[in-house]
Amino acid sequence: MSVYSMTGYASAQLNPAAASPAADAPAASAARLGLEIRSVNSRYLDLTFKLSDELRSFEPALREMLVRRLKRGKVEVRAVLESNEASLVAEPSTRLLQRLNTIQDSVKAWLPLATPLSVADVIRLTAGTTVSGRDWQADLLALAEQVLAALLAAREREGARLALMLQDRMAQLRSLAAQAEPLVPQLVAQQRQRFLDRWRDAMGLVEGGALPEAAQDRALAEATAFAIRIDVAEELTRLSSHLDELERLIAKGGEIGKRLDFLIQELHREANTLGSKSAALELTHISVDMKVLIEQMREQVQNLE
Repeated sequence: MSVYSMTGYASAQLNPAAASPAADAPAASAARLGLEIRSVNSRYLDLTFKLSDELRSFEPALREMLVRRLKRGKVEVRAVLESNEASLVAEPSTRLLQRLNTIQDSVKAWLPLATPLSVADVIRLTAGTTVSGRDWQADLLALAEQVLAALLAAREREGARLALMLQDRMAQLRSLAAQAEPLVPQLVAQQRQRFLDRWRDAMGLVEGGALPEAAQDRALAEATAFAIRIDVAEELTRLSSHLDELERLIAKGGEIGKRLDFLIQELHREANTLGSKSAALELTHISVDMKVLIEQMREQVQNLE
C-alpha cells in the first residue's frame, strides 16, 4: 500500500457547450464549471467548501464523496460557474423580458424613485438565469471524481518522495548508532586506566610497581560504576527497534502518519538520553547529529496521512 502525503492540489474544468456543440443545445450549457481541491496537513479531516450559489445545494454529496476517500488533512473545495462570453450577450426570451417588466412595475409602484433597469442589468439578470437553469449535480459530481483522483495521485507522489527522505534519514541514524556503539567500551577502559594511574600517584608507587589488591579492587569498582553511568547500549537498542518499526510501517503504507509521529518522539527521547550520558565529545557530536536528523524527520512526518 502506498504512503500518502496530506499536501496536494488538483483542478479541472467542464464546458458542456463545448462537449455538446449541437445547434439546439440549451442556453444553460453556455457556462463553464470549474472545480479545484487543495489540501494541507492537519491532525484530522477538516473540509471547507466554497461553492457558488448555484452549486451550494450539492455540498452534502461532495462531502460524502471526500469523506469516503480522504482520512486526514485540511481540505478546501472550490467550485464556480462562469458564464461563457456567448451567454453574456445571449438574447433573452420575450417571456423573460415581460416578466422583468412586470417585476419592475411592481417595484416602482412601491418605490417611485427606484432606478429603472438598464440594458446591462437585463443582460446580467438573464445570463444568471440561464446558468442556474441547468441541473449541474451530475456534471459536478463527475468532475469532482476526476479532480479527487488527480489529488490522490498528487498526494501519493508526494508521499513516495517523503518516504524516500525518511528512509535516507533512518540509514544515517543507523550509521551514527554504529559509530557510537564501540565508543563506550573504549571509554570504560580509558577510565579504568585513569583510576589505576591516580592510585599509583596517590600511593607514590613507581612505574611498574604492583598495586595492593585493595587498590585494584577499588579501581575496578570505580570503573564499573563509571561504565554503568555512561552505558548507552539500552538506548541504542531501543533506537534500533524504533527504526525497524518505522521501516515496517513505511513499507506497509496506508494511514501511518500518527504512528510515525509517536515513533519520532521516542527516537528523540533516546537521542536526548544518549547526549545526557555522554562522557566524550564524540558521543556528544553523535547525539546532536541524531537530533538534527530526527527533527528533519518530524517535520516531514507531519505531512503524512
